[in-house]
Order: sequence, then structure tokens, then C-alpha cells
Amino acid sequence: MSIFRAAAPSTVFVTQLQVLIDQFQRTAAEVPAGSGTGFAWDDAGTIVTNFHVVEGARALTVTLSTQKTFPARVLGVEPRKDIAVIKIDVPPGTTKPIRFLDPQTALEVGQKTIAIGNPFGLDHTLTTGVISALGRQMVGVGGVTIRDMIQTDAAINPGNSGGPLLDSSGMLIGMNTMIFSQGGSSAGIGFAVPSRVIARIVPQLISKGHAEELGFGIEIDPIQRAERRLGLRGVLVLDVQKGTPAEAAGLHGLTQTPEGVALGDVVVGLGESPVNSYDDFYNALDERHAGEELDVKILRAGRVATTRVRLFAIR
Repeated sequence: MSIFRAAAPSTVFVTQLQVLIDQFQRTAAEVPAGSGTGFAWDDAGTIVTNFHVVEGARALTVTLSTQKTFPARVLGVEPRKDIAVIKIDVPPGTTKPIRFLDPQTALEVGQKTIAIGNPFGLDHTLTTGVISALGRQMVGVGGVTIRDMIQTDAAINPGNSGGPLLDSSGMLIGMNTMIFSQGGSSAGIGFAVPSRVIARIVPQLISKGHAEELGFGIEIDPIQRAERRLGLRGVLVLDVQKGTPAEAAGLHGLTQTPEGVALGDVVVGLGESPVNSYDDFYNALDERHAGEELDVKILRAGRVATTRVRLFAIR
């Protein structure tokens, strides 16, 4: 198949290594501890894979389609999108970058999908199917919902994670990320992070080591311990940073009173999106840009008010 021949050189195997210590021989050796798949971002050894493929790794190796293996290091990760970028030190021209679908091209339910990966530690394998659904939401390893995922019935098995999901012309439309299965094997329901998300996040990971995070000057608790304890829906403002749009907009955090700690504002909406949890808060800011203005709905003393803030990069 021409698509397989064209895409296979862009697909790599990613292996985690752990140190195995022999107490009797008093020796230590690195042995494989797990594997996944990845694909080349450029021609100089930059590789994209899933965060959960590299999570907690003591050491990593990347095996190219030529069967040459190289040590790899992590450049950056975004757990909330299950994306990681790793690097092998090779001369330019060693790796063949994957071809991306134009982000403006609309996907359609029913169109053909092709998944390439390294299931069960085997060589390159190919499975085919169709897009079963679009806009799916699944909770990722980062603890927040990954939205707008592609659902496919192409078999995605353990080891396919991080591999490319292609359309019928061999263009990347997503990165195979997870399966929906009780037993851990493919059940005909697989999910992929869309290529437009990858195209947005990966350059940030390469240049900064992390994905850009936007805010407007409030401190919050992503774990939402106080909200759960108090039964609050929304995101509690713990503090407001000086000189920020949040301060200019008059937002209030927790305050100390003679009777104890008094609650401040609770964010219940961002733009057109209701905010019931940190998950909603994170995804409402996702794909927005620094400098953009946004309406913030807050609950204060039992009443809902709206104020406008300007977003900025907080990291």
C-alpha cells in the first residue's frame, strides 16, 4: 500500500528503559519497560508521541524504520493534551516528517482512517477503519477532559499510543491516544488527539518546554479542594494578583475577617462557556490567545455579575 510505504519512515518506536539490578551478580542493566509509537515532526530527530508513553521514564530510546536505535530526551510535555515531544541527536535528513492535513479541512464521519503503530512490540503494523464520531470528550492522563477527539473503529492496541492516524491520502489527522475497553485490548473504539491541536501545542513544547497557559490574574486550586468541601459549583478565586486585569476588573479573592475566612468571587462562566469545574475553566481558555478580551461571569454574595478581562500568558 502506497500510504503505508510513505508513512512508515515517519513512524518510530519509543521504548522506556528501566534499570534492572541483579543482587546476586551485583550488576545493573537497562531493560525495556514499555513501548509506544511516535512520528517525526521534522527531519532532524524531533519526535511527537503521547505523554503517557514517556511518563516517569528513566531513559528513552527511539527506533527508526531503518531499525537504528538512538537515545532520546524529553523536550517538553503537555499532560492535559497527552502530548510529548522528544529528541534524538541525528544529522538533518535522518527522519522524515509526517505530512499534516490542512487545519482548515473539515473531517467527516465515515471517512477512511489508517492507524500505524507498534502494538505489542511488533514491527510497523497498519489497521484501517473509518471516523466513527467527531467532537468526543475523554478524560486524559492529565486529569482534564481532552475535547474534540476523533473516534475511530480502526484497531488501536497497546503500543499504538502516540502513532499517527491518517486519512485516505496519507495525511495526519490525529495521534492515536487511547482505547475504550474493559479488558485493555482493542474493542473497535479508539480515540485520537486531532492534528490541529498537535500543530498548535508542539511548537510551544519545542520552544518553551511547556504549553502556553493563559490567565487573567487570579489564583485558583486545580484540585478544587475548597469547592468540593463547600459544595460550590464553579472555580473559587483564592487571590487576585496585583497589577493584573483581574485586579483592574475588581475581582476579589478570599479575605480574612474577625469571624474567619470570607469567600471571594466564584467564576461560573468564561465567554459563552459555563464553568462548573476546573475542567470547564481550563477548556474555556484553551485555544484562546494572549491579548484577547473575555467576559467573566462571577458569583458574588449570591448574585451573578459579568466583567471583562484581557488574557495574558501566565507561563
